[in-house]
Amino acid sequence: METMGSFEELGLSDDILKAVKHMGFEQPTTIQWKAIPLLMDGEDVLGQARTGTGKTAAFGIPIIEKKGKEHKLEALVLEPTRELAVQVANELEHLGKHTSIRCLAVYGGSSMEKQTRELQRGVDLVVGTPGRMMDHMRRGNMDISSVKFFALDEADRMLDMGFIEDIRWIMQGLPEKRQNALFSATMPPAIKELVKENMPDSVELYVSKDDLTVPDTEQVYYSIGRINKIWALTQILDVERPSKALIFCATKRMVGRISEQLQQYKYPADGLHGDLTQAKREHILRDFRQGKVQYMVATDVAARGLDIEGITHVINYDVPDEPMTYIHRIGRTGRAGKDGKAITFVTSKEKSSLKAIEFLIKKEIKRAEVPERKRNQGRDKFRKLIDFDELCDPFGMVEFIMSLGSGDGIKVNDVVSIITRARIAESLIGDIEIGDVQTRVQIHKSAALQAKRSLGHVNFKDKRGRLALVGKKEE
Repeated sequence: METMGSFEELGLSDDILKAVKHMGFEQPTTIQWKAIPLLMDGEDVLGQARTGTGKTAAFGIPIIEKKGKEHKLEALVLEPTRELAVQVANELEHLGKHTSIRCLAVYGGSSMEKQTRELQRGVDLVVGTPGRMMDHMRRGNMDISSVKFFALDEADRMLDMGFIEDIRWIMQGLPEKRQNALFSATMPPAIKELVKENMPDSVELYVSKDDLTVPDTEQVYYSIGRINKIWALTQILDVERPSKALIFCATKRMVGRISEQLQQYKYPADGLHGDLTQAKREHILRDFRQGKVQYMVATDVAARGLDIEGITHVINYDVPDEPMTYIHRIGRTGRAGKDGKAITFVTSKEKSSLKAIEFLIKKEIKRAEVPERKRNQGRDKFRKLIDFDELCDPFGMVEFIMSLGSGDGIKVNDVVSIITRARIAESLIGDIEIGDVQTRVQIHKSAALQAKRSLGHVNFKDKRGRLALVGKKEE
């Protein structure tokens, strides 16, 4: 990650300098170096920067430096999820630990009455989710007349979650004379329109615009069929032994299935999906943070806003439908200068989705082979199966080679006869191409396993041959 200068050169107060040193920040990141002076000068800022680039401190430090002496609500920060709201509020409290700042996180699933009491007691800064922030504003629990600063974090995630109209409602209810900061990994049209409406004179900062993915993250993909994905996953867990891995599946049903399979074989795993109660979700996340759960299987919806330290591997069990989702997924590893690895399982049907991701990130994701454990290493649980769905052509035909050809006197009808004797219907036999010493024959995938099992050795007149699986060449 590019850095420039030092925190001292930004002219920050001793209280902030002590806090950032205590938090282990040695130098400001690019977005901090560029955004902090602008925000300190009262400018509106639009920053495009991916997750993990230090955006919280970029807007948090100016908020703390500019707050007044009285405990009046002067700043609002909007986050897409309760997890992010809590996390950002905690970081802001650490940044302001040597000041008198009072920070409150407001979000659904937590006591409305308790949050209201804290607001009435007096706070300087509120970090919240759209729904709960709107509830407090409607009920008059928050005196927003003194708000001088509004920050919208993870704007594109807000858009994905359908919060755009809620954001508009909140911004329209705030004092017109205020400072704004908006941060987003990408800039879809709806976000640009929001900026045009509310921040027409903002200074635009494009950090990592051409490097959407985390530079410290190794990205690879494995060409693997669906029936062998669980085999590949356990190979990775046994050979690479991630200290923390986030495993993404397309559906909550698949999350449940994969997490249960892992638990069955004593992996420290659990699943996170939208049907869980808030109490159960918080329990699982606490176990994940503490390391009691090492392998978290999740849907994209359930993992939105999830930001856990120490994730070494992100595994895309299913390729995401939207290329931008890939960026959000793998942004959770390789953080703060630490190495990370993003692994994607790609079936033949998902190759086009992989190409779309590569086009977006302007980078080719290298293909690798699944790391296979040694025979005496780890648990022997899932065997790699022959995946005829991956070996067949678009018409479902799998290619075999018979080690008999025209030189042996064999003809098309003879080949058909040999195959049908193995109780394979003639309608499942495709093209037959007889060469001098061998014959290529296509058999439908529904009968391919039967052909492999029954025709390992074939007899024709006084000749003896065998049928070998070819499959198809990798594109």
